[in-house]
Amino acid sequence: MQKKYSTGLMWFRRDLRAFDNAALHHALKTCQRVHCVFVFDRDILDSLPKQDRRVEFIWESVTELDQALRRMATPQCGLIVMHAVASDALPALAKELGANAVFTNHDDEPQALARDAKVQALLEAQGIAFHSFKDHVIFERAEVLTLASKPYSVFTPYKNAWLKKVDAYYLKPYEIEKHTGALAALPSQHQSGVPALDAMGFEKTNLSSLKILTGASGGAQLFDEFLNRIDGYSDTRNFPSVKGPSYLSVHLRFGTVSIRQLASAGLERQRAGSDGAAVWLSELIWRDFYAQILANFPHTASDSFKPEYDKIQWERGEGAQALFAAWCAGRTGYPLVDAAMAQINQTGYMHNRLRMVVASFLTKDLGLDWRWGERYFAEKLNDFDLSANNGGWQWAASSGCDAQPYFRIFNPTSQSEKFDSEGKFIRRYLPQLAKLSDKAIHAPWLAAPLELIAAGVELGNTYPQPVVKHDEARALTLQRYAVVKKS
Repeated sequence: MQKKYSTGLMWFRRDLRAFDNAALHHALKTCQRVHCVFVFDRDILDSLPKQDRRVEFIWESVTELDQALRRMATPQCGLIVMHAVASDALPALAKELGANAVFTNHDDEPQALARDAKVQALLEAQGIAFHSFKDHVIFERAEVLTLASKPYSVFTPYKNAWLKKVDAYYLKPYEIEKHTGALAALPSQHQSGVPALDAMGFEKTNLSSLKILTGASGGAQLFDEFLNRIDGYSDTRNFPSVKGPSYLSVHLRFGTVSIRQLASAGLERQRAGSDGAAVWLSELIWRDFYAQILANFPHTASDSFKPEYDKIQWERGEGAQALFAAWCAGRTGYPLVDAAMAQINQTGYMHNRLRMVVASFLTKDLGLDWRWGERYFAEKLNDFDLSANNGGWQWAASSGCDAQPYFRIFNPTSQSEKFDSEGKFIRRYLPQLAKLSDKAIHAPWLAAPLELIAAGVELGNTYPQPVVKHDEARALTLQRYAVVKKS
């Protein structure tokens, strides 16, 4: 059958796998020959620190993707890898290769949409088609709507509609293998392979020492391992010292796993009666939910979903900056909060329960703007995803859709006692408190002086005094949020 295009260009972004990839499938199916490209986009990278685990994760995954493409066809095939401003380099490359069309997968973050609009305009000015496909979620944009044809803003009815709509059609993997004959050999001028990290101005991080698995092979290994314990997920997911999560979030972020494969497995196990799989599937649906919130309500990227919450007067000035610095450094005097911040600072990962705890503490104990915490997470998280990060922070601050009511304020001490009762997580990240008893480790300031001395803990020296008193902070928060109640 005659194919529509003679030459196509597949642009990989947050979909770093050569299997079950929507854009790659359509490119191979509709083009006689297909070149593949990944751009280390300087528009993003130039603002990052020299050591960034995400850049190294991408670099490792792109290297593996290049090898996978070569194995699928011939060693002469592979990935064109560039370090450039993508919005300029992509149209120029398409023209250089004589491409009739560019294929890629959707990215609904505001900066990405602006980039893609620019690229599309430049391509179309040259007579080159631009095709973009859904690949990052099961349902996107306006695919799941209320009976009034409006986007959902409450999770549970969205989830019910999601489950009602999902079927084999939406979960079917995109066939790649039988179309790989269309993969083109690398042009002579683009055979230099993946540039070294240092050539792009970056340095190695502690990614390997943390044993963070990268690439599609790493995602597959983690997924296979998680399936062996998914049935217990509902019982283990809230305890940071327990191996409960799937640890797949960074792979979902960069597309080294297929969301269709994950959702299919979750649905199958849920239908077989697994409570753990049902809870885990809900987490995947939350991911879709927040993605469609960002797509349908783009103001949430910078402002509160509920506009009345932008009337809140957050703390400002030197005192606020000092509190924020203590929170960032894990020096608040609340052990679970501080251990969680040590975890993100040392590893780029934070357990989901702890993300809620530290976000509540920032906004409702310290009285600081949720945007400050959102930006810090954006800098530190290996799995940073704008829609999920924004949704989580606005949930904690009560400013988002279907959020925690403003008068529900996490008590960091009781959260610690409930979810890290033996202090295992705290001891791992705050070794200076390791000799405290299981009771005292949650609130060292309440411990007897002799116990502190015996444990080698000197409050205000080896470990800080609490920067705020929770009960007083709670009362101030209720006053602060009164402007919302009056709206």
